[in-house]
Amino acid sequence: MYSIGDKIVYPMHGAGVIESIEEKEILGQKQSYYVMKMPIGDMKVMIPTHNINGIGIRDVITPSDVEKVFEILSDQKLGISTNWNKRYRENMIKIKSGNIFEVADVVRSLMIREREKGLSTGERKMLNSAKQILISELVLAKNMKQLEIEGLINNHLGL
Repeated sequence: MYSIGDKIVYPMHGAGVIESIEEKEILGQKQSYYVMKMPIGDMKVMIPTHNINGIGIRDVITPSDVEKVFEILSDQKLGISTNWNKRYRENMIKIKSGNIFEVADVVRSLMIREREKGLSTGERKMLNSAKQILISELVLAKNMKQLEIEGLINNHLGL
């Protein structure tokens, strides 16, 4: 069980801070929800408290894990499929996993591919989504502003 003020990650949405725990009645059923405020876009997300393990809610990474993320971003080797459909499916699985290292790998590989060959509209959307997820967690893990984190990411990617 998490508490108000805890920093958590919601896979496919990103990281945020629990602002409150509220009880709501939806479709005649009362349920308890974490209200999570996202650091990017000033968005709030309601997460049912009874199913946090099932949806993969986890704590924000530690400072030593942040360094591992930056190591992944710095690796300039591109070892992904040339088949668009296969690459898209593999990247989607990585993003859905909620694993920050997998998300960093998606951002890295798509940024390299964009620089070398360009991206389709679908992959560009995927890149933007993965970057937002990555940035939201790094903002909370490093206690920095969004623009500072974007600069660090770009530096590690060699942009």
